[in-house]
Amino acid sequence: MGLWQIDADTLARSRFVFSPFAETFASLRLLHAGTGAHPGEDAWLRDHLPGYRAHLAADPVAGPLVEAALGKSWIADFFCPTSVVGESFEGTVARVRETGAEQARDDLRVSLKGPLPAVLDRDDLPERATVLLTHVWERTVRPYWERRRRVMEADMVARTALVSRGGWAAVLDSLNPWTRWLGESRFQVNRNANPPREIAAGADLLFMPVTPRTSWVSWEGKERYAVVYPCLGVLAEDRRPVPAGLEALIGSARAGLLVLLGTPLSTTQLVAVTGQALGSVGRHLKVLRDAGLVERRRAGRSVLYARTAAGDVVLEASGA
Repeated sequence: MGLWQIDADTLARSRFVFSPFAETFASLRLLHAGTGAHPGEDAWLRDHLPGYRAHLAADPVAGPLVEAALGKSWIADFFCPTSVVGESFEGTVARVRETGAEQARDDLRVSLKGPLPAVLDRDDLPERATVLLTHVWERTVRPYWERRRRVMEADMVARTALVSRGGWAAVLDSLNPWTRWLGESRFQVNRNANPPREIAAGADLLFMPVTPRTSWVSWEGKERYAVVYPCLGVLAEDRRPVPAGLEALIGSARAGLLVLLGTPLSTTQLVAVTGQALGSVGRHLKVLRDAGLVERRRAGRSVLYARTAAGDVVLEASGA
């Protein structure tokens, strides 16, 4: 298994951050797979997979490059650099472009676990990778960035609240089915049989949510490490349709909140996901609570709202 040795001070200083580049790379992996994990991803793929495949068809190097860079069990390092806190997509992808040609070829040999195909034995691989990644960002991610950013921020709120309730062990256990805090400063990051890595004191340890259902780890030198993980499903999935009858009965905003609250969420998360103002969310929640459809409870320093049994009945009766 992949193990990182992390001292308590490094873990305490670690941060949740979002990265436009990580979101773009996650979206590229989804396009490459061609199959979504939920209806929201399927709808996104229907809109963007034809354009992505047309882009690959127009560039005979792009397809083999993606296949090689994503690798068998290792991503080519130059193709997916570790983002810096607050770095723009353009800032990160510039580091892809600046990679030396021989370094790019070496990284692809590692990810392929073998020799390069002839089509990739060339000097312009970093530029080709930059063009492809920029295409994915501009065409398939940037138009949705504001909503995706709100979803990631909501996930970060949830994880931070979990730290206050259950400590870092609870958070690390929740990132993926295979991530585990094993105690004695050992963090299992994946199921690969890689040698343990000791994260030096003072290194940056970043946790980066992405909305597609994918994950990976990366690092640069000994100074920066990142764990990229999928957002909570209830946040990342496109919102489920609100039944027309329920919308007519209690209004679209309240009906939308009732649909979302099958999973306990805080007002901050609801604001982030819905785009409504905090005051509006609070007023709608009060109406739903007074009607007995929603309840609230405290979890550590957070107040979470969830549907009651009566709320479930109303939602089921409306045909949801």
